[in-house]
Amino acid sequence: MEAAERLLDLVIALTHTRRWMSKQEIRTRVNGYADAASDAAFERMFERDKDLLREMGVPLVVEHDPVHEDDVGYRVDAAGYTLPEVSFTPAEVGVLSLAAELWQDATLRSSARRGVTKLRAVGPAPEPDAHAGLALRVRGPEAAFAPLLEAIDARRVVTFTYRAASTGQVARRTVQPWRLLSRDRGWYLVGHDVDRDAPRAFRLSRIQGRVRATGAPGAFEAPESVDVSGLVSRARPRAGTARVALLPGRAAALRARGRPVPGEDAAASAGPLADRDVVELPYSDAELLAEELAAYAEAALVLEPQDLREAVLRRLRAVARLDADHADQVDHADHADHVQEVPRG
Repeated sequence: MEAAERLLDLVIALTHTRRWMSKQEIRTRVNGYADAASDAAFERMFERDKDLLREMGVPLVVEHDPVHEDDVGYRVDAAGYTLPEVSFTPAEVGVLSLAAELWQDATLRSSARRGVTKLRAVGPAPEPDAHAGLALRVRGPEAAFAPLLEAIDARRVVTFTYRAASTGQVARRTVQPWRLLSRDRGWYLVGHDVDRDAPRAFRLSRIQGRVRATGAPGAFEAPESVDVSGLVSRARPRAGTARVALLPGRAAALRARGRPVPGEDAAASAGPLADRDVVELPYSDAELLAEELAAYAEAALVLEPQDLREAVLRRLRAVARLDADHADQVDHADHADHVQEVPRG
């Protein structure tokens, strides 16, 4: 039996027992514990399960027989485990349904949908026109989101490579993570920069590579009040306007957002701009726009600013290196096959 199924059966049994259950009763009546090969194996299994239940917040109570004090039993305190009744109006359920549609990331989307399904199961249906004509979308969090969230929960120090918005310099950062928040279409980490001994905000889109947790859990305490607005404003990227040359019939999404630049087209230019349309694109984060532009490859040529152009080229070169490494692996494999086919002698 899977451990999760055994834990669920244990919670059900200890919640509905009239008095309490001894270890022997648990071993014989709860599915999964009869599989233990010996008394010692059962003890180890049961001790692990008790620790897991307590970590999950299940109020496990230990009882002693008033006559035979050596008899020990277990039960779940139903009063401390039962949540108060939750009620929403149809309009409130509609707003929550709209909020659930905001998440497009696979992990967050599934969690949001499960939550709304539970609300609808116990509450009223949303009003028919609660959010008619509205469609919310948000960019999913970067790969650094999940390990940072785990580090915040465990209060562990993290290290990562970060590209500064003001200077473009890349450096290793050691941070006590406090909280994650969304601002200006981006995700930010707010925490204590250990090397600079000061609170800082870091935009997740500028974290490069993996986030690594270091040290033991519970290494710090996050402050209750933080000047989030001030920290994020200092970490906020510089807004600007990019000039991009687009191939005809390509990059429709960029054309819809951009403004055509009069006089800069195939009739006025030659060389790399021949047969291209030049548009101006406003942006709030050069790294995010570079990620989008790199996906268009040769269809979108960045003319200015230079830092945006370099950010796009950096991504394209990384992809080219991956292709080159893959080609080398294929060549080596073909060479190895050829050598194996050459008769020895």
